[in-house]
Amino acid sequence: MSTNSIELSVVVPVYNEEKNIEMLFNRIKENIPVTDWELIFVNDGSADNTLPLVIGLSHQFPQVKYIDFSRNFGHQHAISAGIENAAGEYIIVMDGDGQDPPELISELLEKAKSGYEVVYAKRKKRKGEGFLKKFTAKIFYRILRNITSIEIPVDTGDFRIIHRKIQAILKQMPEQHKYIRGQISWIGFNQTFIEYDRAERIHGTTKFTYKKMIQFALDGISSFSTWPLKIATLMGFGVSFICFIVILYTVYQKLFGFTVTGWTSMQISILFLGGVQLIGIGILGEYLGRVNENVKNRPHYIVKDTNIESLKK
Repeated sequence: MSTNSIELSVVVPVYNEEKNIEMLFNRIKENIPVTDWELIFVNDGSADNTLPLVIGLSHQFPQVKYIDFSRNFGHQHAISAGIENAAGEYIIVMDGDGQDPPELISELLEKAKSGYEVVYAKRKKRKGEGFLKKFTAKIFYRILRNITSIEIPVDTGDFRIIHRKIQAILKQMPEQHKYIRGQISWIGFNQTFIEYDRAERIHGTTKFTYKKMIQFALDGISSFSTWPLKIATLMGFGVSFICFIVILYTVYQKLFGFTVTGWTSMQISILFLGGVQLIGIGILGEYLGRVNENVKNRPHYIVKDTNIESLKK
């Protein structure tokens, strides 16, 4: 199968998904609507039997490719690796837990061929997720939509299909803190969506902890919005105005009233000003930290093993 003949690539990042691999592969294989295709599993440092299962499938089916990282580099970098090394004219990204239904592959491809470079899957329902996770996700996506200068669709994940021209542009975006769905929205072109009900995870537990969710949110906000910096600036102006009023009041009391030395008021002032300053410094630190990571220019991931010939070179 030559590289140029591949019509569809399916990219699946996996991390400790040994119980889902074979089932997910069978569902994908059954729903591929073309004859020339490939399936790329990106193993993001799994500690279970995920990699041996994937390698076993690659021995049975030449369409199965794999990229094995030297350690866990994160979900977004795993997606990037798959996209960057996909050979298909169209590329589908889906999670490895089975919640993104392979049964939508045909619909995504058909929609893309009707004249869209990006077709993302929008969730109508999210089964098997707690109230807190759904609530925080809903709030985050709506806040992000309102503070960024680009239109990032709400209620969507990374489950989507892109044309290879999107792939080419993503390769030119070298930032360390990846936020793939935001990058794709920023690129533009013709984009649309299809709706679906996100199923409950069949086996295992989610790897997307609240800590990772917070980090993911920070990456999304810092990559596509300067609003935190603007908030720090507005807070500085606000505090300066309050301090100016307090100074005028103090001078008035000194000239026309009474002055009482108060420990409480002094402590409140110090703590208030110190808190605002630390918030501002913290926000600046987040942005400077990301600049520092990008300046180092380290590779986004390290490949330990793969059966993709172009990546071996």
